[in-house]
Amino acid sequence: MDTFDVIVIGGGPAGYVAAIRAAQLGFKTACVDAFKGKDGKPSLGGTCLNVGCIPSKAMLDSSEKFEMVQHELADHGITVEGARVDLAKMLARKDAVVSKLTGGIAFLFRKNKVTSLHGLGRLVRRDGESWIVSVDGQEVAAKNVIIATGSAPRELPFARFDGVKIVDNVGALEFPEVPRKLAVIGAGVIGLELGSVWRRLGAEVTVLEALPAFMAAADEAVAKEAFKQFTKQGLNIRIGVKVDAVDASGEGVKVTYTEGEQTTTLEVDRLIVAVGRVPHTRGLGAEDVGLVLDERGFVKVDAHYRTNLEGVYAIGDVIGGAMLAHKAEDEGVAVAELLAGQAGHVNYEAVPWVMYTSPEIAWVGRTEQDLKAAGIAYKAGSFPFSANGRAAGHNDQRGFVKVLADAKTDRILGVHMIGGGVSELIAEAVTAMEFGGSAEDLARTVHAHPTLSEAIKEAALGVDKRTIHA
Repeated sequence: MDTFDVIVIGGGPAGYVAAIRAAQLGFKTACVDAFKGKDGKPSLGGTCLNVGCIPSKAMLDSSEKFEMVQHELADHGITVEGARVDLAKMLARKDAVVSKLTGGIAFLFRKNKVTSLHGLGRLVRRDGESWIVSVDGQEVAAKNVIIATGSAPRELPFARFDGVKIVDNVGALEFPEVPRKLAVIGAGVIGLELGSVWRRLGAEVTVLEALPAFMAAADEAVAKEAFKQFTKQGLNIRIGVKVDAVDASGEGVKVTYTEGEQTTTLEVDRLIVAVGRVPHTRGLGAEDVGLVLDERGFVKVDAHYRTNLEGVYAIGDVIGGAMLAHKAEDEGVAVAELLAGQAGHVNYEAVPWVMYTSPEIAWVGRTEQDLKAAGIAYKAGSFPFSANGRAAGHNDQRGFVKVLADAKTDRILGVHMIGGGVSELIAEAVTAMEFGGSAEDLARTVHAHPTLSEAIKEAALGVDKRTIHA
């Protein structure tokens, strides 16, 4: 039986990063992963790399370029005639991006001497100071086990995934043709991003959201601007609706929903269900070894990612919290460093959120509604991209940046953005918050001109009511 210092179960962002960092710290490390690519071969990177973050961003970029050719290049004096979508080639490009990056993780494992074991990892028993893990029946041992098995799409009992007409995020990236009509249940990150992809490529898209508020987790001003922009683009977003039934027995899909007092039956070619994700613990052997899960099925851990079982840790989506790849990666680093006796730590108050729609949306920290509800005195400054020189040059002046700071200390409490390229701009705000920075710190920092980042400086100046360019 092969014996390791650390076995990581799961090869997604949490798992592969934990494995690499553990190996860097001198542990003999193995990573167990069961994911297979479209070719049936082992493929590292988990949901994020194979069927989530990376392929969806590839499709978002391709579809955005098509929309630019159709609707935006004329303003730049560029005329394009006869533009059309070669969907098969677009999907092949997406797959090539995924293949390159999954191969990159395999290379990093070899570089860092991480043993890659393909198969379903299951906790079997405690043997002395070691845990025995079964990998498709083959047993290996380690003193420490890190569970990083991720999450899976939540399925609705009346809209079971069939992989063809009713799909999750995986199927939504594999449509063989652009649907004429498409419905999306769920107006979260996945629903809005995938809905945007197919709308740009020509589908008539209706988004159905059960919550009474649009993008409730975001700052209210950002959500309001986002709703305006998305509806202007052609997304039909229905808020506060109850989906009563889904019928896929015919050629297409019939979705019956109630909005207020009115019941509507929507007939579409395809339906994407994007109503959140659930922890993936099936086959892990949790019940057999006494691993404690909470009432929602997440693995319970303490502040140092320790489960109730000695030597067993858990990180990433499977422990709940923000289901974000970058949060999972940082937990992977933290748990490996804790095993090495170091001070592994993740600052959950400075984890950014991003939606890769157009315009992009990004935020970190508290929203205005959070601060009001908590009774925290704050000051706010905002700056529109309509007054930013670089945005004007890009011909995209949608959105704004908002900075929220403590009324007494000026410490930054939250930064919220909607506009072009804000997925990149948010890192400056995260860095400032990580160092306990103030709005004054951002305001006094020299920003290159002309850049989109100047909007952050101006919003920070606005906290003290001294914005220059607006």
